[in-house]
This record gives sequence, structure tokens and C-alpha cells, in this order.
Amino acid sequence: MSWILALPIAIPFLTAVLAYLLRERPAGRWVSVGGSAVLLLAAVVLMRAVLEEGVVAGQMGGWPAPFGITLVADRLSAVMVVITAITGLAVSIYALGEITKRVAYLGYHALFQVLIAGVTGAFLTGDLFNLYVWFEVMLIASFGLLILGGTRAQLDGGIKYVTLNLVSTVLFLSGIGLLYGLTGTLNLADLSIAVAQVENQGLLTVVAMMFMFAFGVKAAVFPLFFWLPASYHTPSFAVSAVFAGLLTKVGVYALIRMFTLVFDHDIAFTHTILLWVAGFTMVTGVLGAAAQSDFRKILSFHIVSQIGYMILGLALMTPMALLGAVFYLVHHIIVKANLFLIAGVAHRIAGGTELARIGGLYKTAPLLAFLFLIPAFSLAGFPPLSGFWAKFLLVKAALEVQGWIIAGVALAVGLLTIYSMTKIWAQAFWEPHPGGHDPRLSDMSGFERRALLIPIGALAAMTIVIGFFPEPFVQFATAAAADLLEPSAYIAAVLGGAPS
Repeated sequence: MSWILALPIAIPFLTAVLAYLLRERPAGRWVSVGGSAVLLLAAVVLMRAVLEEGVVAGQMGGWPAPFGITLVADRLSAVMVVITAITGLAVSIYALGEITKRVAYLGYHALFQVLIAGVTGAFLTGDLFNLYVWFEVMLIASFGLLILGGTRAQLDGGIKYVTLNLVSTVLFLSGIGLLYGLTGTLNLADLSIAVAQVENQGLLTVVAMMFMFAFGVKAAVFPLFFWLPASYHTPSFAVSAVFAGLLTKVGVYALIRMFTLVFDHDIAFTHTILLWVAGFTMVTGVLGAAAQSDFRKILSFHIVSQIGYMILGLALMTPMALLGAVFYLVHHIIVKANLFLIAGVAHRIAGGTELARIGGLYKTAPLLAFLFLIPAFSLAGFPPLSGFWAKFLLVKAALEVQGWIIAGVALAVGLLTIYSMTKIWAQAFWEPHPGGHDPRLSDMSGFERRALLIPIGALAAMTIVIGFFPEPFVQFATAAAADLLEPSAYIAAVLGGAPS
């Protein structure tokens, strides 16, 4: 099974090399699209293997776990790889209509593919040190993409972005060292057994808090989120979309993996903190969005608020809650990436993203207005779109454990999300443009229109499908949540039934 696990990582790296070599030619951007399509095929093959055989593990170089490098995919890993590939393909197609020749020459397509490789590697790795390696791959590629245009705003956002992420990296490495000193292993499956044998469980809880902080920065949770709204509105819209869809979700994934598989020894303490973090993340994010008047800044703050819902599922730590967290992860990646892509088209035809300076998009681009309403309503939790089921599952999970307050917070944040989406609709789409600016989608070339709108339409269609036909997705998320709560199959697949 090693090749099935390695291909989703190797394909974007190979694509990055080819895209860089061909960056001066039009073929370079098509290589990126082709590589993304092949990655999606490989991700589907991996998903099929997981569905047919259960947890799939491979030992790189033939070294047995826990001594070698392990790649492993359970349902959660597999679906995250698939959704990464879908997002990568959508954004690579969108980039055909947005990324200029100059930006492509500077290495956009190569950096984009390296970022996808880093994200995929983080989802498939079976040990902590290699998770750190993939985080660094993502950090390097994302920083390059963030400052690619060289503007003052991009450099300022990039410095804030990389500074706090480097702090996170130092804390992550420190936690790795301490955890290895306590257990003698960094393999995740082996760690799940070894932590129970640690004599000083209090010190183990301290180490758990270090990881919570480190991954919390990556996930942009309260109070560690300020780097995100300071940077996500500065790069190209294709970059913003892939950042919004994937980067913070790697941090959420790491939190879910570590605090279900490894750090489950003191749930009363660690998960209570996560519950408070979830509540404050939801509230501060949505209030920040309500205070903004720029299309992308509103969406950036809403990334923060929606992360709170995912952390809520982990904090409650029940089958229903983890089911909701997995469902929310998949839903949010699709919806949030799509909203940033739509913001890019709005910027292109209205001349900006500041709501007070744009308008009239419903009149000049009714198709775009319709495509905006789908992810916007889904983000706000309107039935029967995907966001409704995601929020419903998490609120129901909170009520099942009598978490009345956190359930009320989740509902209130949903209402405030409606306010923000309504503000965007009213000012950007419904009201006339204040400067009489009246460009249309037809002002672009046919190729540009297709490149920009096809991925937006495809992602919107996915949102509708998940919303109108949620049962298979809920069943899958239910099985994924069961795997997280009972990781014996994961451990056996990695260690071969012979844990150390």
C-alpha cells in the first residue's frame, strides 16, 4: 500500500518541478492544472482503498514502525486528502484566469503545488516529527505565495504571518522533544500506547498544552488568530482561497488527531479548555467580521469564527460531536474557498473589495450573484445547504450533553454570520455602484470567464449536493468519528498488531 499513500504527496512535488521549469511558457499553468487533476485521481484511489480495507498504512523504505517513516490513512485522513485535491484543482483552474504572466514567472504555480504537497503530507503522516516537516513545507510555500506580488501590504502581512508561525514552530519542536523524552517514540500509533505508561501524567498534560498552543496558532483559534485577518486579504485571490480552505484546517486536523489519539488522559482538563477556546473563537471571529467593511476581511474573520465550530466538536468529544466536526471540516473547506474565489471575480469586475466603493454586481453579473448566495447561505447555516447540517449536528451534540450555553453561542454566531453575508449582498451586489462603474463579466475574454466561473460553479454544486443529499456524507463522518474514538484499527494497521 506504500505507493497508494506516497502518490498524493509525490504528484504535487513532481508537478511543482515541471511547473517551475516551464514557468516562462503558457504550458506551465496547464501543467499545474494537469497535476492537480492527477492528484485528485490518486486521492480517489486512496479513498477507495480505505473504504474497502479500513485503515491503510505503509512503512517507507521497509523500516518497521515505530522506527521508520510511516504514512497512514484512515477515513479522516483520506477525506482530507480528497478535499485537498478538489480544492487544489478548483484553484489551479481559477488561476488560469487570474494569475498574470509576471506572477507565474516568479514561481506561483510551483509554490502552489509545493503547498498542496505539504498539506497532503500533513494529513497522511504517521509520526510527529514528519508532521513538523510538513508544517515547515507549508510555511515556506505559503510565505512565498503571500509575498509574491511584493507590495507593501503583502510584505507587512507576510511578516506577521511568518513571525507568529515561527513561534508556533519553536513551541511545537519543544513539545516534540519533551514528549520523546517522556515516551521514547514519536510515532502517533505508538504514542497512543506509550503515554499511558508515563509516570508523571501532570507533566504529560503540560506537554499537551504546548501542542494545543502550537496547533492553535496554525488553526487560528482565540486568542492566537490575529495573524490571519492581517494577512489573508493581501495576496492574489487564488492564494487567499487555498489559504482559507486548507491551511487552518491542517491545524484543526492536528488538534483532532492528537487530542483523540494521544492526549486523551486528562479530558476533563484539556477538553474543557478547548471548549472555552471554541466559544471565544466563534464569538471574536464573528464580531470581527461584523466590524469590517472589506469583502476579503469579512471572509477572513469568518474563517476564525467557523474554526470555533470545529474545535467545539473536538471539545465535546462525543460520537455526535466528532461526527459534526468531520462534517464541518469538509463543508467549510468547500464553502470558504469558494467565497474567496467569488470575491476575486467581484474585485475584477467592480474594481475593488471595499464594500463602500463597489456595488451593482447583481445588475451587471447576475450569475455571480446567484453563485455567491449559495456558499453565503451555506456558511450562515441556511437549510437545506451543507452548512445547516454541519451546524445542526454540532448544536445537537452540545444539547445532548446539556451544553446549553455553548449551543446558544453557536446559534447566536450563526445569526451574526447572516448579518455579515447580508451586508456583503446589500452593498456589493444589490446597491448600485457609487461611482457608476458598470463593467460586466462579458468584458472579460471567454477563456477568462470560463476559468473563473467553472470552479466557482463546481464548488457551489458540491455545496448543494451535500446539503440536499446529506445521508452518505453523514454516514461517512459517523464512521470517521467512530475511528477517532476507538483507534485500535489505526494502531494495529501501523504497528502490525505488535505495539511496543
